[in-house]
Amino acid sequence: MLRMDEIDWNSGQPLTDDYIRRYAQTGELFDYNPWSASGWEQRAAWLDTERAYGADRGRLADALYAFNERAGNGLEALNAIERLRDPRALCVVGGQQASLFTGPLLVLYKAVSLIQAARQAEARLSRPVIPVFWIAGEDHDFEEANHVQVLTSDNKLEKIKLAHPGGPRTSVSRTVITAEQWEEALALFEQSLMPTEYKEGFVARLRAAVQGSSSLVDAFARLMASLLGGEGLVLLDSDDPALRELEGPMFRRLVEQSGELNLALAEGSSKLQSLGYEPQVELHPRGANLFVYDDAGERILLYADESGTGFTDRRGERRFSRDQVLRWADETPSRLSNNVLTRPLMQDYLLPVLATVLGPAEIVYWGQTKLAFHKLGMRMPVVAPRLVFTLLEGSVQKNMKKLELTLDDVMERLEEKQEAWLRQQDEWQVERRFAEVVERFKADYEPLVASLGQINPGLQALGATNIGKIVEQMDFLRNKAEDGLRTQNEAGLRQFARVGQSLNPGGKPQERVLNIAAYLNKYGEDWLFELVRANVPLDGKLRICYM
Repeated sequence: MLRMDEIDWNSGQPLTDDYIRRYAQTGELFDYNPWSASGWEQRAAWLDTERAYGADRGRLADALYAFNERAGNGLEALNAIERLRDPRALCVVGGQQASLFTGPLLVLYKAVSLIQAARQAEARLSRPVIPVFWIAGEDHDFEEANHVQVLTSDNKLEKIKLAHPGGPRTSVSRTVITAEQWEEALALFEQSLMPTEYKEGFVARLRAAVQGSSSLVDAFARLMASLLGGEGLVLLDSDDPALRELEGPMFRRLVEQSGELNLALAEGSSKLQSLGYEPQVELHPRGANLFVYDDAGERILLYADESGTGFTDRRGERRFSRDQVLRWADETPSRLSNNVLTRPLMQDYLLPVLATVLGPAEIVYWGQTKLAFHKLGMRMPVVAPRLVFTLLEGSVQKNMKKLELTLDDVMERLEEKQEAWLRQQDEWQVERRFAEVVERFKADYEPLVASLGQINPGLQALGATNIGKIVEQMDFLRNKAEDGLRTQNEAGLRQFARVGQSLNPGGKPQERVLNIAAYLNKYGEDWLFELVRANVPLDGKLRICYM
């Protein structure tokens, strides 16, 4: 049984921390209080009685079913999609980029959060609630998604990545990955995994996910389906052409009201600032908050032109008339794409969203969008913080106990604790004794040098240089002695490095850097399903999982 301790923590986002602990200070930026049952009930009631428009449920279910079937998703997920045809069915939605081999741990934690939140909401409301993972396939920042980081046997972080195959700066979903690229990345990834009883099966799962996958989105969906499809997790590619066909009417509204929406977003940002918080997303005064794909497939961010009759790219080199963009919305909506601030609006149009599960930074930029929702006659869904976990392996626990380290020590002051530990191992007291010798030397020698100035001023300057050189040589010897001390205590220093890189790799939270593969390879899957099936509230706390 996986033991968990829960602790309060600071996310690094003041607004998010206040949202979790002091909701009253932030509540006016959101529509529903996630910490009261009435907030969830009010949102469900609004969806039932006041949601004026949205995508056709039948066509939505058809598109989702086709995508999830192609991804090899589980029967439980396909059945969940069928439940979506029920007018009473609601969704809990959250997502992430389609990172290589699922990317950092937080991606899986968000998926676990969706499953937990949907299950809890279904019990609370006595109606179907479906977890939907929104794969941000329309994003074009390939460098953010094309890699995975692994911890080597000598406690170094190593990045395994796919090179961009070339071609236009298009969405991740449309960026084609060759079989040779997959094979190269998979071979490197396999080498990073230690031999265990689970390795062969896990590598086979990875290979099955990449075989026949033409993009990061394809492989990501297949791998997520193989891990969590049996828990009913429904997958959605935001750049799925079948979904784009459903989004046309909403794109038309976003184009027609782009100026008003940008003003609403600016007002939301100002409101956020008036409460003492910094906006996560910077707005451009003429931003349309939409992208178009040009004829070559490049994804281009739109800005209103000076005349207000059309749109341009950032440099004003390419122009698109308003009529042309509206025609695309009506006839070929796959030519259009959302940015980070209109994606929440499109998500709410496409799906009956009861709640959205967000990370700390996402909560901040959603705090900018409330007035934009209202401008379109919509309401923000319930905003729930995703679950946050830190995996504490048995070997790391032992090292921490031996080195007398707390979790706070590792996260906040590990280098300081390491230096203090190293001084404790120094029975010769190298640093103190060298400092005493330097002090005595200066006390005896500096008065002599000062007196030499009475003989010749040049001798005093020469003496000062002489002092510096002697002290420099003493420092050189001290450094060599300290290096020897480190070599003598190399085993202990490796334990410090192991603890630090396991829990705070590269000075960042574990969940933002390390991949799940090393843990599945070492411990199997049972611990992951314990996380999924445990009744963990989405309360914003950090949970330490003792492996």
